[in-house]
Amino acid sequence: MTDDNVTLNSHLIVAIKDYLQWKKQSGLCQRTLKNYAGRLIEFLEFISQRKIEFYNVFTWEILQDYKKYKKIKQNKYYWIIKELSRYLYKNKKILFPIIKPVVRLPDRYEDYLVYAKRTKHAQDKRIRKIITKFNDYLKKSNITLTYLKIEQVDEFLTEFNLGLAPESCKIHRTCLKGFLNYLYYECGILKRNLAPLVVGAPVFAKSKPPKFLRENEIQKIFDIMDYSSPPGLRAYAAFQLAYALGLRPKEISQLTLDDIFFSEGEININGRKGDNPVKLPLPECVVKSLTAYVIEARPNSKCRTLFLNFVFPHRPLVSKNIGTVIKELMHKAGLDSSAYWLRHTYAQNLLESGVTTYEIAEMMGHDTIETTKKYLSINIKLMREVLFDE
Repeated sequence: MTDDNVTLNSHLIVAIKDYLQWKKQSGLCQRTLKNYAGRLIEFLEFISQRKIEFYNVFTWEILQDYKKYKKIKQNKYYWIIKELSRYLYKNKKILFPIIKPVVRLPDRYEDYLVYAKRTKHAQDKRIRKIITKFNDYLKKSNITLTYLKIEQVDEFLTEFNLGLAPESCKIHRTCLKGFLNYLYYECGILKRNLAPLVVGAPVFAKSKPPKFLRENEIQKIFDIMDYSSPPGLRAYAAFQLAYALGLRPKEISQLTLDDIFFSEGEININGRKGDNPVKLPLPECVVKSLTAYVIEARPNSKCRTLFLNFVFPHRPLVSKNIGTVIKELMHKAGLDSSAYWLRHTYAQNLLESGVTTYEIAEMMGHDTIETTKKYLSINIKLMREVLFDE
């Protein structure tokens, strides 16, 4: 082994030791720490066989070589190496963490990504993914955007959405429709707007009525609530926002510290479905839960998003994460329900307190009154009062 390899190994060993010590202080259990150490030792052995500088160890190309070397097909272990690189980057040990390089698309596609980010679209990664695949499909089929037909769009979506959940298929259609609208209205490339022709398979079954929780079921959740640990306080705050304000998981995930006005007792909801921002009063129970989370549980981060991951680098929780946090809380209470049941419960509580349908529509951020009227069918208590004089 050359002197360069010895130096590289010593640097990498120190880096791994520091990282594992940091993970231990973060509360990682001994068994998981041992697993982390084993994976990183394997990576150290792989690096020892190569003549590279320490600063060049943590690159996307090296990580791909390691995946081939270990025959890793899924993101099962190598994310540990990516996290190690982020830890070293934060502590100024390396210049850059491991980042997947972004392949530049043709100018028309890149221009659309800029346009989409500037307008109402926020999920740039998802949009980039689908239009990248769409570009690959068109190149493979030797099709230009100018002569694009709806049959070709349908063929691509059928192939791309194969085996995916209906909700994912719907999101992909929406992303592609945005691109088609852009090509027609902003660029004038398409002679006909194909976006309205992009539709999903017909659904013949009637939609299910909203489901809600009764008082005794809500009490079960409060009885098992953990008010002592950071994850418990985070779940408590998210639960109260869904239950006491009827917020969707996406709306909760997009809240920032700047949206909450504790002294005024108000909260701004900017990321509403249908672009209907609103300022709502904060009930005392929500104020208490948010205060406990922000002061005692929220990670110390420059990020202004309210709900963060507890693992460094403390990324914001997305809609799916919020839904999972609340759902796990419900399952712990023995309830087979989801976060949206709390929203439906909120609607029922408003109905029972005498709030009008139009007021509920505004408070819940519904685009049409017809959406709100669905909640009338679940108000069994009021129906019994009217029909049976109970």
